[in-house]
Amino acid sequence: MAAAAMDPNRAAVAFGRRAVPQLFEQLQQRDAPGRLRALTSLCDLVHEPERLYQTVTGGFLKQLQVLLKDEDPSVRTKTCELLHMLTSHSIGRLALLSSSLLPPLFGLLDDSSSSCRRNVHLVLNGLAQLPAGAQALLPLVPKLMLKLRQMPEEEEEEEQVLLLSTLSCCSRLDPLPALASDGVPVLGQTLTRCSPDVRREAAAVLMALSVPEDGKRQVCEEQFVLVLMVLLQDGDVEVQTNAAGVIMNIVIITTGKYLCLELNVVPVLLSLLSEKEEEEQRKRRKTLVIYCLRALTSLAEAPEGRSLLRNQLPLLERRSQDQDQDVRRAAQTAIRVVTWSP
Repeated sequence: MAAAAMDPNRAAVAFGRRAVPQLFEQLQQRDAPGRLRALTSLCDLVHEPERLYQTVTGGFLKQLQVLLKDEDPSVRTKTCELLHMLTSHSIGRLALLSSSLLPPLFGLLDDSSSSCRRNVHLVLNGLAQLPAGAQALLPLVPKLMLKLRQMPEEEEEEEQVLLLSTLSCCSRLDPLPALASDGVPVLGQTLTRCSPDVRREAAAVLMALSVPEDGKRQVCEEQFVLVLMVLLQDGDVEVQTNAAGVIMNIVIITTGKYLCLELNVVPVLLSLLSEKEEEEQRKRRKTLVIYCLRALTSLAEAPEGRSLLRNQLPLLERRSQDQDQDVRRAAQTAIRVVTWSP
């Protein structure tokens, strides 16, 4: 009766602490279905913190290296799924970073199986959440940028979003590898994608790349300000926020200031500040409002911007009375710059 109830897609699991070692032994089976059943049972087990800890500290991870090169795509996919589950915990991420699995894992970015590629991106994105993980992935940035450049819009949306999210984590740590890989023009191709998730993540990467002066200059040279103005009016608050962050960064330099003034960015930023907000909206839009205020502050450093914004002092003064201390401080700084007389 017990055999009849056994799930044919899973391997039999031993009792207690013997379960994990036994399943790793079964991964050495010659038949792919047997390896797949053992992997499936391992994926079930590592939901338990004790089994996950045993897996990453028991010297078992090195056995997965050969499975990442398995001829069966289902085995490769399930192996990456197991690694993804391990990286959902910090101890698993650290163990993977110190293992020899990263090079073969990187190779699977070009796997023929879309499910395998998706799981690889999930693993990389999990690693990138740690500063040490983002640091380890920096050498991979040129390859990720190349994949983004070659990725058609109809490609799996989740794969695009995960790739961009990983690039965002890496670029916040160090934007130079992405900038050196034509990151700004490549990202410009994704800012107008249909998916709001893709637009949000693409704008987040661009915001990270626009922190260095070279990135600011490239955003201006590529004429992305008009695209960013469209994103400022997007229906997704996070898309708007990231676009405002790019504007905030580029108006620090003189070229960015005058380009944004010439293209009439100021009225768009002011309209975002003047929107009426419910309590929940206020919380969701806080960062957007602060980015807009900081962008206007930088624009007011130019005589033309200061002249425009002097007529908007009532709006800025209203924001200087905001309930949120950070918004108040940003608005007060803007007022000081707008009202400054040389």
